[in-house]
Order: sequence, then C-alpha cells, then structure tokens
Amino acid sequence: MQIWDSPEFDAHEQVCLFADEDTGLKAIVAVHSTHLGPAAGGTRFKTYASDADAVDDALRLSRAMSYKSALAGLPVGGGKAVIVGDPARLKSRDLLHAYGAFIDRLGGIFSTGEDVGMGMADIDIVSEVTRHVGGTSTGTGDPSIATAVGVIHGLRAVAAHRFGRDDFAGLRFAVQGLGAVGMGVAERLHAEGAELVVSDVRPEAVEAAVARFGAEAVPTGEIHSAPADIFCPCALGGVLTVETASEVRAAAVAGAANNQLASAEAGERLAARKILFAPDYVMNAGGIISGITGGEGRTRRDGRAFPPLDESLAVIRQRLSDIFARAGAEGRTPELVAQHLACELIGRSPNVTSAA
Repeated sequence: MQIWDSPEFDAHEQVCLFADEDTGLKAIVAVHSTHLGPAAGGTRFKTYASDADAVDDALRLSRAMSYKSALAGLPVGGGKAVIVGDPARLKSRDLLHAYGAFIDRLGGIFSTGEDVGMGMADIDIVSEVTRHVGGTSTGTGDPSIATAVGVIHGLRAVAAHRFGRDDFAGLRFAVQGLGAVGMGVAERLHAEGAELVVSDVRPEAVEAAVARFGAEAVPTGEIHSAPADIFCPCALGGVLTVETASEVRAAAVAGAANNQLASAEAGERLAARKILFAPDYVMNAGGIISGITGGEGRTRRDGRAFPPLDESLAVIRQRLSDIFARAGAEGRTPELVAQHLACELIGRSPNVTSAA
C-alpha cells in the first residue's frame, strides 16, 4: 500500500496509522492542510474492502474537510480519521480510549468528532482521554442538527438559482438516506410544504418518513432517478457515477452526503445535462460550523467573537449563491469553481488538486 501513489493523495501534510492489539483498533488519521489552523474532521468507523480503501477514504475526506472549512470561513484546516472494522463487533470503551490516546498524542494538530459509525456517546468516551474533540454532549451538542439546518440554507440557494424562488412549497425532493441528517432535512422540507420521495436501507426509517411526512417510498437503487425537482443525497458518498448521473431526472442535485461525485466525469455528465450540482462540502458544512463557532466563549485567532450560530450557518446559502454566479459567469461547473476557490483560500494551486 503506497500512500503517495493513491489517486486521493493531494500533498497531504501528515498521514498517521495507529494500531492497538489489545482492543483490535486500526485507525488512520489524514491531515490535508493546516494553512488556516489546526485540522478538524470527524471519525468514521466502518468496514472497508481493503486497508488501501480505508486510506483512500481518509485522504479524500480530509481534502474535502479542508475545502469545507475554508469555504465556510472557519479558522481551521482539514483532516479526517477512519477506524477500520465493524463497529457493531469491535467498538468498546477500551477501544475508544485507545483511539483517544492516539489522537491526544498528535498534540492538537487534529481534532475530531462524530461521523458514520461514531455517535455523540462515542465521542463523549473519546473525550475522557483527550480534549481534542468536538460535538460532545456537554459541548456544542449533536452536530447533525446544525448540518441539517445548513443543508436547508443551501437548498434555498439552489431553489433561488434554479427555480427563481425562495420557498419550497410544492417542490418535489428525492431524499436519499434518512439518518439523523437526512431525516432532519426531510422534516424541515415537509414543514415548508415540500413533497417528498424517500429511500433508506432501513425499512423502519422509510416507514417513519411515510407516516410523518406523507412521503412516497422508492427502492434505494431507484431514488436517484425518481421524478423530482431536486435530488438530495444524504447517505454515503459515491452515489453519482457516470451511469447514475445519466439517469438523474431532477433539475438539481444538492444534499448532505460527502463525496457525492464518484468521479469528475460524473460531474461533467450532470453539467452536460444542465443539472445544477451544489458542491457537497459547501452544503454539509453546518456540523463543522457548529463545532467551531458554537462553543461558549470561542473566538477567532484575532480575538473577534464568532457571530451567532444562525448567522454562521446562513453563510452556506451566500457562499453557494456566489459559487453559482461565478460558475455561470466563467462557464465552469460549480464544483470546479468551489474547488478552485477553496484552494485559493488554503494557499494551494488548483492545478495540482484532484477533484473532490
């Protein structure tokens, strides 16, 4: 496994591999950039087909975190961690303590929080051995709430740009994934009069959405091609391949999932079909915004206070509006504009950065 040969390696500043034989812990921390401040990013706990796939995921996600934090105007860099294995089988207090000890050993260059397979209760346990965590039950709280609110701000930018309107009444959204964020997005869309089509690998989540929101249920393999105004991916990444991008029937794609585009070619296929794509690392920045700005008494490097959380989350809408306008003016895709703008903010040349 050669990290430098990975297509996801992008001049990452640091990549650390951790193991603890007693607990079965195998973890990877990737720090992409600390240009704007110490790296921040969640910890993902899941099974991978290979260790190389796990490294690639950490590299790819950490780069997206650099972009996300920069475009959200946050004074932090980008990093990501993955714990390799089945959390249902491996997760234990001792493993989480061992993981926290490794994070602490990094000395503050990287701080982490929850992600797939890691909830607030798990981060609380990690926080028992390191202070380099966010999103604990005694801190800023559940980041999924802020993420869902941020996605709604982003969807307003999409609705304004694509449909010339500021509300969701009567618009049809295909929501893929009904976890904490996806269900939160669906709930807020329903409250504003949107029509919902939903899917999830968990039948009970789909049943809840049908009962609560009057949503239409479709199979997970068909949600991307469901007739809708906006396709809203809120599950895992890679949903948009060249093939599935060719099957999307919505006028726009905008959701909370990380790394929605499986390849740059998939984004180009959407653009060729005149389907607006909202870069995911702008759409889903609410969690990191909450974690960085929401803590009591937190200030910027220059001592200025952060604005209230509601105002900080509203930046997502303005940033997306600016990206859409610049993309139209320059004849480029929104994801390419976002990538170049993020690279400018973290002091990198966009010419050497692969697509996020």
